Amino acid sequence: MKVMRAQLLHLCETSELSHVDVRVVPFSSGAFPGAGQALFYAEGIVPQLDTVQLDSAHGPGFTHAPAQLDKYRSQLDWMDRASLDSRKSRDFILTLTGTR
Repeated sequence: MKVMRAQLLHLCETSELSHVDVRVVPFSSGAFPGAGQALFYAEGIVPQLDTVQLDSAHGPGFTHAPAQLDKYRSQLDWMDRASLDSRKSRDFILTLTGTR
């Protein structure tokens, strides 16, 4: 429990950086597309350079096909709409740690 608390506090500290945005998707939002899947979306200077990295037990997989990119953009847009904003997410995490 002590380690988890320290991790959550570190996450909150890191979320204060200008280039970091930590968002919590509450259980009340229900199941969401892509749950349980590690995903890294790298935006290029132009959309044709966008790439998605998916992690699996066999190593990373990369995709840059337009239809696949649309699918992952759609998932990220859903999570953005369903998540708490940055401040509320940080407050929620701090509540879990017992510091708020």
